[in-house]
Amino acid sequence: METSILLENGTNELEVLEFVVNGNNYGINVAKVREIISYVPVTPVPNAHPAIEGIFMPRDILITAINLERILGVEPTPVSSTDMMIITNFNKLNIAFHVHSVSGIHRVSWADIIKPDATLTNLNTSVATGVVRLAEKLIIILDFEKIVTDISPEIGLKVSEIDKLGERDRNKSPILIAEDSPLLSKLIRDSLIKAGYDNIIATSNGQEAWDKLIKLKKEGNVLESVKCIVTDIEMPRMDGHRLTKLVKTDEVLSNIPLIIFSSLVNDEMRAKGKALGADAQLSKPEIGNLVKIIDDLIDR
Repeated sequence: METSILLENGTNELEVLEFVVNGNNYGINVAKVREIISYVPVTPVPNAHPAIEGIFMPRDILITAINLERILGVEPTPVSSTDMMIITNFNKLNIAFHVHSVSGIHRVSWADIIKPDATLTNLNTSVATGVVRLAEKLIIILDFEKIVTDISPEIGLKVSEIDKLGERDRNKSPILIAEDSPLLSKLIRDSLIKAGYDNIIATSNGQEAWDKLIKLKKEGNVLESVKCIVTDIEMPRMDGHRLTKLVKTDEVLSNIPLIIFSSLVNDEMRAKGKALGADAQLSKPEIGNLVKIIDDLIDR
């Protein structure tokens, strides 16, 4: 089963692939999915993380397989005829997730995805990034970036790159960040502060960022209050592509440099971001390059 993205630019929509693990319904953004195949036996890797089942190599591409049962804290069950592998590509990695079945694809609006409250989310342990109600059932959208980052922290953000930048002058230029993952938002903020940028405005999704920009615009000081915008793509309420479209079609706000910083930046997504007017785009592991691009855009 192959997937394709047919969504228009900046419509605030996404396609969710629904799948089942231990009788519960979960979802993943189709933009992360390369293909879906029947379960294939894997080769165990000595001393690997407990959630890593092993590796396999379809079409000469080495892929790591992760068991979602172990990630979700349930006892692994025997492989059945309905088990599937969801092969993903994000953060420039090919990773397969072992699930029990795949139910289908649903087109939804980011505005319909509910951000889990504090009872379900925790900076260090939660793997739920949102919840959507479909056909009288709740589908939990899993935070696959956090799942992979928990297994190998340097995959999420190469924070060690900041140290390589050396001693830097402090910079008071205000930077607005739109990032829904509490963990990644903190890592980005801490990395930028370490790189010299002291004035960080953090928002948890595109809608919050847009509301902040509109408020500052009405007050007449938005171009002084925000010197650069850094946005993720995947976010509840409003995604980064919709935010980019709103900013770059506004006569005033279009003057603010905007960077798309996401695990989803591939050739197709890069074309979408460029069409929407993003000033730069790069993949989330490249935190060192993010700092260099911010330097360049603010200097201009």
